[in-house]
Amino acid sequence: MLATVTSVHARSLINGAGATFPYPIYVKWFEAYIKVNPQVKINYQSIGSGGGIRQVSQGTVDFGATDVPVTNQQIEESKIPLLHFPTVIGAVVLAYNIPGIPSGLNLTRTALSGIFLGKITKWNDPEIAKSNPDVKLPSKPILVIYRSDGSGTTGIFTDYLSKINGAWKSKVGSGPSVKWPVGIGGKGNEGVSGLLEKMPFSIGYISLNYAIENQIAVGKIENRDGVFIAPDLKGVTAAADSFKIDPDFRTMITDSKRGDSYPISGFTWFLLPKTGSGEKRKAFLGFLKWMLDEGQSMAPSLHYAPLPKSLIALEEEALAKLH
Repeated sequence: MLATVTSVHARSLINGAGATFPYPIYVKWFEAYIKVNPQVKINYQSIGSGGGIRQVSQGTVDFGATDVPVTNQQIEESKIPLLHFPTVIGAVVLAYNIPGIPSGLNLTRTALSGIFLGKITKWNDPEIAKSNPDVKLPSKPILVIYRSDGSGTTGIFTDYLSKINGAWKSKVGSGPSVKWPVGIGGKGNEGVSGLLEKMPFSIGYISLNYAIENQIAVGKIENRDGVFIAPDLKGVTAAADSFKIDPDFRTMITDSKRGDSYPISGFTWFLLPKTGSGEKRKAFLGFLKWMLDEGQSMAPSLHYAPLPKSLIALEEEALAKLH
């Protein structure tokens, strides 16, 4: 018994909090890494990107996690200078519950922005019907579901909507929290998924892994070329490869110009203090190096795309400068 207690106290206990979007892969990584290095235990609270940014900025956790980069204003207001490190790439999907209609409903850019602006209110609206000529759409009201908490998934989706629709950009804008024109809110990807399953004729945005795990139907999204793209890892990787990555890694990759890319793709990031010392710091930097190497191979099994090798090289270079 005494030996067990001594072993536990010898561990570096690292605490983090933030995005729900990458939660499944983070849990898998932390469980795998403790087998690689038993002296490092990492706890993670899935509370949303907004909460993760807030907690790491205040120094109440050792690292944060977010699906949207921290803004310049947030960086200035943070008590602690922060660094961004992309971890994997994911897709935000438009999931729906229309009885009798499986995955594959075509959603134009106009239809998508119109639904979330409250301008398109029924499933058989002409804008939806014209791109789905073989689907018998119901004359039912569309129930919009959005994230009620500060959310990187929201940040990715609203960044996309702001790029494709001027009215959305001027009236609503983008970010982890916005004032939604219509709909009801659910907390976390889990909450939105739960509401979608319970409520017929609803539509909401969630991460691809939650849609697959819960067997929720998802739409094909019209890209810039007018092609409807289903969310998959190949399309997510294509989106990441089409952008020049900023030196501080704060690059959004929505609405890519590449014809084979999925339009609502995004990095998810770890946030860590720019400076630090001690065993915890050393332990977490060791984990990050492992994550960029062995950890990437675990991503596809949970429906995330691994980082491009060129980006991994840049991150490894940045990590080598930290202590």
